[in-house]
Amino acid sequence: MTDAATGRTPIIGSSPAIARVRQLISTVAPSTGTVLVLGPTGAGKELVAQAIHAESGRRGRIVALNCAAIPSELLESELFGYEKGAFTGADRQRQGRFEQAQGGTLFLDEIGDMPLALQSKLLRVLETRALQRIGGREDIALDFRLVCATHRNLDAKVASGDFRADLYYRLNVFPIDVPSLAERASDIPEIVAAMVADRCRTEPAAVAPEFDASAMQALAACPWPGNVRELRNVVDRAFILFPGRAVSGQNVRENLLLLRVPDAARQAAEQAEIWTEFTNLGGVGRNLGAPSEDAQVTAYRGWFDHHDEIDLRRHVRDIEVVLIEAALEKHNGFVSRAATVLKLRRTTLIEKMKKLMIERPAMVASDEI
Repeated sequence: MTDAATGRTPIIGSSPAIARVRQLISTVAPSTGTVLVLGPTGAGKELVAQAIHAESGRRGRIVALNCAAIPSELLESELFGYEKGAFTGADRQRQGRFEQAQGGTLFLDEIGDMPLALQSKLLRVLETRALQRIGGREDIALDFRLVCATHRNLDAKVASGDFRADLYYRLNVFPIDVPSLAERASDIPEIVAAMVADRCRTEPAAVAPEFDASAMQALAACPWPGNVRELRNVVDRAFILFPGRAVSGQNVRENLLLLRVPDAARQAAEQAEIWTEFTNLGGVGRNLGAPSEDAQVTAYRGWFDHHDEIDLRRHVRDIEVVLIEAALEKHNGFVSRAATVLKLRRTTLIEKMKKLMIERPAMVASDEI
């Protein structure tokens, strides 16, 4: 995604965590200092590198290389380039990524996976700001800004001897920690909206799904081990399963996360089956009203007679959301009353509402205590 007005890659989100990242980017971008971007896989470390380059004012381009994606025996030639005849198959001269980044920015992703033998050569380039191509004899002066990224714990790799301490200190001039998506779940609505708009812009024939409030709530409650990259996969999945249709929280949980094709008839039958099982278990019939709490809990013993598996943490969380929302609605949004029927402390309920992103119904005054 690129801002059409500025040509810059935006960092989406309004959370304090991502606002801090943007502030650090603006601070370091005009300098020539080396930046080490840290964070989990899929969190957007490359976007940070692009933003640093965009705000740096450097005239050259940004050149990226993933150190983990290229075999170690080829990584050196990718970085340093080579002269014609340097080895079998070198039928012409070739510039490496260092030279390609002249006047611009070199982004080395997954620097923690760089082989030890190559780490010493990278350190020498950083110290001398010059290189020799493989098979060459002349020093080539370099002018580039280095940004590195990794999801590895470099302190631990240094301690184990898998990463050079002197190189680590050279790279760790200005570290930027990119938060995981779970740490900035409040940004998800903005990120999803940007992803949908970007898809529609690049693919005019695409028909966008419409994520409702419950869908956003369900997305915000996910742990997202794959971070923003995983969220993009879910959004792309929604374009396939729900083109031009509303996407609910149930759709997120049952279709987009579990990759089940939506089937309205099947879903209705499953809901009816579960309700029947609850209301009739243990001799509790419909004519006797809703089943007791003990009967509802016992009903789960038959879960695997009808389902292959269950995401226990997600299921328990969803039950919490439904019951808290029901209690708030039943008591016109009064938190104290809802806490009483849920047998929770008021402060505990408020914390759960914040964590699960549950809002009070608008029918209660904001000064309710």
